[in-house]
Amino acid sequence: MPVFSLSSQLIFPPPAYAEPDGLLAVGGDLDPDRLLLAYESGIFPWYSPGDPILWWSPDPRFVIIPGQQKVSKSMKQILKRRRFRITINAAFEEVISSCKTISRPRQEGTWITGDMKSAYLRLHELGYAHSAEAWEGEKLVGGLYGVAIGGAFFGESMFSTESNASKAAFLTLAAHLDNLGFGLIDCQVYTKHLESLGALMIPREEFLDRLRTETEKSPLFRTFE
Repeated sequence: MPVFSLSSQLIFPPPAYAEPDGLLAVGGDLDPDRLLLAYESGIFPWYSPGDPILWWSPDPRFVIIPGQQKVSKSMKQILKRRRFRITINAAFEEVISSCKTISRPRQEGTWITGDMKSAYLRLHELGYAHSAEAWEGEKLVGGLYGVAIGGAFFGESMFSTESNASKAAFLTLAAHLDNLGFGLIDCQVYTKHLESLGALMIPREEFLDRLRTETEKSPLFRTFE
């Protein structure tokens, strides 16, 4: 399959045309309308600094169904004891900045470019991008951010400076999404960390069917009450 080159026209090729590794298209921009169309179409941007914008739609797709997340006995105790204070949208810019700068084992650099950070800050201002934070006292020690459309949440990145902090933030958010009626958490690509929390691979066609159902719902995201 060819890799499509995007123009200024607000359109994406069908995900079925993606390469075996999931690469679908190159170019375009990170304007809010294009990003939202991408997510609604089962496509996401992922590229390194200095590269053109690359758009992906892998098959199979790595997802968590809200309500089916796995919570280990040790994590249940951590959550029960409230070792971390969990908030939503209390420090979005701090979370994305930490995801951008924190070093990770076996990973050189970051895929969160300056343009990517600016684009998701704009989505946050528009009410689509959200963060969950884990705190110890007044110190931010973990968190994640992503995009919510209808009843679908698209996870983008997470970080942790204390053991289990990002897990606590994610599991609390996943339970909250389940309570709100969300039916899909998109994890995009495989990680062992997310597999341990209940993520599984599903065929892209099944993912797109679920996605259509969820994105047609009225906006469901709310902060903690």
